[in-house]
Amino acid sequence: MQIDSRQLSAFAAVLREGSFDGAARALHITPSAVSQRVKGLEERMGRVLVQRGSPCVATPAGQALQRHAQQLQLLEADVLRPFGLGPPQRQGALPLALAVNADSLATWFVPALAAVQASQPVAFELHVEDQDHSALLLREGRVMAAVTSEPGPVQGCVAEPLGAMRYVAVASPAFMARHFAQGVDAASLAAAPCSVFNARDSLQARFMRRLTRKKLAPPLHRVPGTHGFIHAAVHGLGWGMNPQVLVAGLLASGDLVELVPGQPLDVALFWQHWRIESEALRGLTGAVHAAAGALLVPA
Repeated sequence: MQIDSRQLSAFAAVLREGSFDGAARALHITPSAVSQRVKGLEERMGRVLVQRGSPCVATPAGQALQRHAQQLQLLEADVLRPFGLGPPQRQGALPLALAVNADSLATWFVPALAAVQASQPVAFELHVEDQDHSALLLREGRVMAAVTSEPGPVQGCVAEPLGAMRYVAVASPAFMARHFAQGVDAASLAAAPCSVFNARDSLQARFMRRLTRKKLAPPLHRVPGTHGFIHAAVHGLGWGMNPQVLVAGLLASGDLVELVPGQPLDVALFWQHWRIESEALRGLTGAVHAAAGALLVPA
């Protein structure tokens, strides 16, 4: 069975842009035409492929087709490049959907994107997800590459080590005096407020378990932002695990102190990407390794 290329392009654009109207703008056609093409593809496949909503997302049946559509875009870009032609979406920019954790995005990852942008027209679609869960987006076909803590490759992907992000447990001096005057132990850690990025953030729990050999449940603040997370520590809201590279200056100035000096937590990171021959993906992978090597510590 052959898939109509216009229908597949409309389907991919709806998922990439998050709406039928957005897809219409990207493809320079009417929303009605987008809807008809997607409906035609769904009728041909005999499945509902798009879950209509805000945003529109692929159904389980549509996830494999979404991945297929993105791979075709990469291969088509390689074929058209020698002729000076590019993809029609986003004014000739090749869309690249990637998953990355917030701390990598705030430290070393953007220089890799800038290096790729300098050499070819691309349009990045970044999905910010915890490093322990970003590989799920690869499995769902929503991204073509991800920074993840999973060393085992997702089916159809390659996993390459990048190094480790070094985290340190920090708090303000006033917070330390208020909550850890008698030392950092299981009792004080269980009582002292702690910041987490979101419900999936396990770094603080891992640090406490390694230090005390116990599973503790302190009061939690959810602070979903890398720089907001640092400010929460500086202003005494709670202690938390922060990338050493981002808090080095604050530690040097005394605005922050380590809970337990000399006890960093290293999180190994991996670059997982589709196993597909694509010039854009090869260039991106090389830039990611170069940027990671400049900042991450050996795992």
